[in-house]
Amino acid sequence: MAQVESYPVSLTVDYPDRLDRFSTLFRLLLVIPILIVAGLVVGALSGADDGSGNNWRYAFATGGLLVLPTVLMILFRRKYPRWWFDWNRELLSFFIRIEAYLSLLTDQYPSTDEEQAVHVQLPYPDVETDLNRWLPLVKWLLAIPHYVVLAFLNIAAFVVIIIAWFAILITGRYPRDLFNFVLGVMRYETRVVAYALLLVTDRYPPFRLGA
Repeated sequence: MAQVESYPVSLTVDYPDRLDRFSTLFRLLLVIPILIVAGLVVGALSGADDGSGNNWRYAFATGGLLVLPTVLMILFRRKYPRWWFDWNRELLSFFIRIEAYLSLLTDQYPSTDEEQAVHVQLPYPDVETDLNRWLPLVKWLLAIPHYVVLAFLNIAAFVVIIIAWFAILITGRYPRDLFNFVLGVMRYETRVVAYALLLVTDRYPPFRLGA
């Protein structure tokens, strides 16, 4: 059999042997504090009063991720500032830890800075050799087929998480096949975000859930 070439962006979550039923039962309540923290961190919109009582707003980011500045920097300077990359990587990892917790993949309460059971790997690009300076202008457009696929996959994942919720309450375990499916959807989504928004790779994301 032909070996599947690995994609430079990866996501794995340690499979838990047992999950806490109490935490699972009240997950939607327990996640609220960290969601508030994430909302405060995001700061995607900035606003100012123009003196007439009307607020004007402008966005430099998508969900707190530095997107437009990175596009401009790659386009005109052929640079991806390391601290911008680190910010995007750490913020994305934080969001994914929250998503994994909300999806019942782990009982570990999402940390703002520790990796925990969720492992995200993003390559830091050498812009001059690894990235086409013009491609960031159209990556969001090229990724449209993935947006469509993800819309259906996320609906399916939502149903699977509900089924897993009942399974965990009854058995204390996340059925392995269901776990792998939800993780696969998250992995797929992470690759699309890394390609279209974080701009860390020019390799088009594969249409697959596996590693």
